[in-house]
Amino acid sequence: MGSANSESFEIILGSKSVARRKILADMGYQFTVMTADIDERSIRRESPEELVSVLAKAKADAIISRLNLAEFRTEEKDPTLLLTSDIVVVHNGVIREKPSSEDEAWTFLRGYSGGHVSTVGSVVITNLKTGARVEGLDTAEVYFHDIPDEIISKLIEEQIVFNVAGGLLLEHPLTLRFVEAVVGASDSVMGLPMALTEDLIRKSLI
Repeated sequence: MGSANSESFEIILGSKSVARRKILADMGYQFTVMTADIDERSIRRESPEELVSVLAKAKADAIISRLNLAEFRTEEKDPTLLLTSDIVVVHNGVIREKPSSEDEAWTFLRGYSGGHVSTVGSVVITNLKTGARVEGLDTAEVYFHDIPDEIISKLIEEQIVFNVAGGLLLEHPLTLRFVEAVVGASDSVMGLPMALTEDLIRKSLI
């Protein structure tokens, strides 16, 4: 259950991301989890903003296709909000999604050493009772100190980098100590910007 503007509602988080679950829980919301299981690499766009928007909506549509919407639209039922999101890392003008091989993960992480990346994220909330959908974009930048090769090797060995955009796991202890600065919100880099999400939840209930 959640409450915004004193209204009761349910939340479905359309993501298997551990970081997104933690952020949403830290915001004080209880929620259920569903995963979209779409082929993200089959969806291509030139612009990172357009790509994350299309992917977040595709995730929502995939989940909605498995639901019986009539159950959510009865008069007496509180609204249910489906929250989906997507994020990409942009490095030297190139969009980077989840690395698909160890070589690619190594190239990504080595490239960040002593440099900086941008993240572009989209949050989409679909009110399953009304059918209304709201969306917002959020960006941030991360500046890095030099990252030693042995640290990159350890991150790749742990395999977690393959589950996140650009292999960028900001909150990981091995990565965090080599972050020089974050311009924007760290929760945005981790995949779910709190301020934007809170604003969209309120808007979706109007």
